[in-house]
Amino acid sequence: MRLFLASYRFGGFADRLAGLVGTPGRVAVIPNACDAWPAAWSSAVTSDLKPLQALGYSPEVLDLRDYAGQPARLERVLRGYPLVWVRGGNTFVLRAQFARSGADSVLPALLGEDALVYAGYSAGACLLGPDLHGLETMDDPGEVLPATGNAPQWDGLGLVDRPLVVHLDSPTDPDGESAKLLARYRADGTEHWALTDTDVVLVDGDHTEVLRG
Repeated sequence: MRLFLASYRFGGFADRLAGLVGTPGRVAVIPNACDAWPAAWSSAVTSDLKPLQALGYSPEVLDLRDYAGQPARLERVLRGYPLVWVRGGNTFVLRAQFARSGADSVLPALLGEDALVYAGYSAGACLLGPDLHGLETMDDPGEVLPATGNAPQWDGLGLVDRPLVVHLDSPTDPDGESAKLLARYRADGTEHWALTDTDVVLVDGDHTEVLRG
């Protein structure tokens, strides 16, 4: 299994993503964490496509809403990509869209086969933890039902064994909610990874490394 989990885009380690993937090629960009914000959706997508293109990748938008109830079709499509890129937004909305499309079973299976690399940042990284409890202070679960028609789910995909705290000391978190969540995990004795916007968690087979920018 190959994972590149960041607080913000590539963190300070675009070269290490390239090392996981090999020669840059097609990338399936999954933007569904932004589905509760239709007015900002297109600009959010564009803001991710351009940095990927600048590094030599060929990004293509893969909207999970187009695959609702069609996990077999989603699997066939994803097998054509060496890399998926899952951007930030609302983690609960993203979790619901993974459930609706079957991506929550399809992607773990493909990763288990080492058929592709998963790169995710912010919500796209937090989704892979054991559960989403605590993130409600940063992402609004109330956005899920209007955006997806489903109730919020509180389980993560469980592909990593601990939650991630993202955007530490970041201008994207002016109220310091990430620092409050970090304090909660420390007080509870919960194992976690705390990431600034330049940090990355990299998983390559049995090897897990926290890269500090």
